[in-house]
Amino acid sequence: VKGAMKYPITVLIVSVTITIFLLTSVIPSFAKMFTSMGKDLPALTKFMVALSDDTIKHLPKILGGIAGFTVSFIVIKRTDKGGYYWDAILLKMPIIGELLRKAAVAKFTRTMGTLISSGVPILDALEIVAKTAGNRVIEAAILYTRDRISEGKSIAQPLTEKGVFPKMVVQMVSVGESTGAMDIMLGKIAEFYEDEVDEAVDGLTSMIEPLIMIVLGGIIGTVLLSMYMPIFSMADGVG
Repeated sequence: VKGAMKYPITVLIVSVTITIFLLTSVIPSFAKMFTSMGKDLPALTKFMVALSDDTIKHLPKILGGIAGFTVSFIVIKRTDKGGYYWDAILLKMPIIGELLRKAAVAKFTRTMGTLISSGVPILDALEIVAKTAGNRVIEAAILYTRDRISEGKSIAQPLTEKGVFPKMVVQMVSVGESTGAMDIMLGKIAEFYEDEVDEAVDGLTSMIEPLIMIVLGGIIGTVLLSMYMPIFSMADGVG
């Protein structure tokens, strides 16, 4: 999942850098030329020139704001409460949230099944799985399940109460618990969701790449068009 997100994040950073470069270096050069000609500029060109002026004027504040936001986000995310809320937001995000939930299910069932088949007691296995969950919301749900099991409840009931995992997963875990084949059932769930994650990552990557190209091309194309529109207008006037 992290590997699939490297490409769009890299392209996003590059696109922001290119946009700032165009606004602070390229557009001012054209703006000086247009001003010297004394011609009335198209609305799009006026907007881009004004945006360029504002960007140059407030660039230190913009960069400082981005840096401050990034540092604050990292600091807050490292706290228990901040990290919990961020993980909860991730799970509720469209597309990404579903992908992360499937990955969490695959990791939980694969690790849990391996530990149980190796003879690790279920309470110890749940504690280990919770620490390797990679998501604080899911970790809290697993630890809650561990506490309820220690009180004599089944594993399926507290998982249902938390609502972190899909109902089908909880039902299959319940079947495995009642039949005494928990490790086998967990392995089957893991295989299913590992395939689901692979397919979801491939689909997400194939969907994101053209969208990023369209957005990036649209931004650069708009900037270039706004700069060349006055030149085209002057050429038509000369003709």
